[in-house]
Amino acid sequence: MSKELRRGYTTGVHTLIAFRLALHTFLATKEKSSASSIKMDNDDLDVTKGCEIVVEVSDALDITISDIPHTPYIYNNLHIYAGDGVGVATKDGLKVPKGYPAINPTPLQAIQKLYNQLIKDKSHKTYMSVSVINGQEIAKQTANAKVGVLGGISILGTTGFVKPVSSSAYIDSIKAELDVIEANSTFVVLTLGNTSYKQAITSYKNEDIVEIGNFVYDAIDEAIKRDLDIVLYIGMAKALKVAQGFKNTHNRFGSIDFEKFAKCLDKDTADAITVKKVVEMFGFEYVQSKVLPKTKEQIKSWFGKDIEIKII
Repeated sequence: MSKELRRGYTTGVHTLIAFRLALHTFLATKEKSSASSIKMDNDDLDVTKGCEIVVEVSDALDITISDIPHTPYIYNNLHIYAGDGVGVATKDGLKVPKGYPAINPTPLQAIQKLYNQLIKDKSHKTYMSVSVINGQEIAKQTANAKVGVLGGISILGTTGFVKPVSSSAYIDSIKAELDVIEANSTFVVLTLGNTSYKQAITSYKNEDIVEIGNFVYDAIDEAIKRDLDIVLYIGMAKALKVAQGFKNTHNRFGSIDFEKFAKCLDKDTADAITVKKVVEMFGFEYVQSKVLPKTKEQIKSWFGKDIEIKII
């Protein structure tokens, strides 16, 4: 029997936990207070696992505030700032407005609701900040800087739970990058893996590029929804998989049909079991000349649109 994967709580939930504790202490003592919550471990591929989220609450502006200039969210005299290690949005196209702390709408609404429940006299200003210990270092493992979130990680959450090993998290990351590109450009470069990225970066700026892993169909679909012109950098084996109808090129979704590959090439592949071997046998240019039209044809059949494809 397979082990049941553990769910975790989002950074938004842990921020709310720390805010509740800090706010209760502030109300009891009438003094600046702080509380923290450590993001519990889970079975997701999540760089924020184990991070410590710290919330400070005060009636004066003596709380920790990020060095990145920003405007606080203000709700019924509650002023919400980004602290150390929490990012600030510096580009359009994100879920949070430009110039504000990178706290997504759902956790922000939860904070406001809790404040509304516990603070009876809202005539006095209350200041709070959210910090993440080592948040700037953690953010280097994310796409935050690329999409214009500077100074740390984002405070995220929709349902409150992190799904274990969730492909939806990767797709959400792709969507976020595409939102920023849509707000600032008319085209996007999609890459699969390090090799295609290294090739693309020789011709395009980093902010033009979105690394999409194996999510070929989903990424193209989202880019088309945003009316972006698309350049796709893809390796030969992945391109062949797309040509054979695979919407996701991960091995768990199936393997290349080498009989079909041989028919596509109009060659005897001599029982070769790798695309690399076939390329060595007949040459890259010849194999590309046969595979590329099929890949384009398959993508057009899915979306009714031609896109530029570079097989590397």
